[in-house]
Amino acid sequence: MSQLEKAKEFNSLHHKDAPLVLYNIWDAGGAKALADAGAPAVATGSWSVAAAQGYKDGEAIPLDFVLQIAERIAATVDVPLSVDFEGGYASDPDTVTENVRKIIQAGAVGINFEDQRVGGEGLYDVDEQVQRIRAVRAAADAEGIPLFINARTDLFLKAGSKGDHAALIDDALTRGAAYADAGADGFFVPALTDPGLIRKVCDVSVLPVNVMMRGPLNSLKALDGLGVSRASFGPGPYATAMTDLVERYKAL
Repeated sequence: MSQLEKAKEFNSLHHKDAPLVLYNIWDAGGAKALADAGAPAVATGSWSVAAAQGYKDGEAIPLDFVLQIAERIAATVDVPLSVDFEGGYASDPDTVTENVRKIIQAGAVGINFEDQRVGGEGLYDVDEQVQRIRAVRAAADAEGIPLFINARTDLFLKAGSKGDHAALIDDALTRGAAYADAGADGFFVPALTDPGLIRKVCDVSVLPVNVMMRGPLNSLKALDGLGVSRASFGPGPYATAMTDLVERYKAL
């Protein structure tokens, strides 16, 4: 498939209550293994990509290295590739556009794009993040690729597992609506794991909703009837693989 065909295919894989399952990978070998196993698309996790190369998460791994890894994955598999692009390696919209053009040129047809200030404090306010998402869309338009922009809000991650997630729902929905108007294609709510709250977001959101499988979301069956369109696993697969590696070494 051409990159344009992959982009259209990736967009078409998001269906409410029939979620696209993305078991996040960190290199070309893992991407090929999953593609050969029948995965319709592959997606990186930023934490996993960084850790696999000895870096911490949070854009510590150099952008050029991320581009090289993405290019290698895209060249290895013939399925759509989505890249966890964190905050776009920039705060200002012009540089965001420049960097997103680079990740598209590397072969990505989708990105995760978060609203936390990477390396800083808190989240971008809604208006700032709207401008940043518009900058992402401008990059996609310039490249002629209908990039799937998975707009991620870090409200629930920042609150932590013991935070009052219910009190954040209205803020999250406000952000999701604004991000949709700015050109986003999906709404990612990592760390939101309460089924009732997830259902509320899915009922209101005009965008396909992406959840991260963790905590109570310990199986795909846990998503039944919630309206989720995409389920991703974040750093889980990498952590599992490394645990298995260590256990097998210790058992020698």
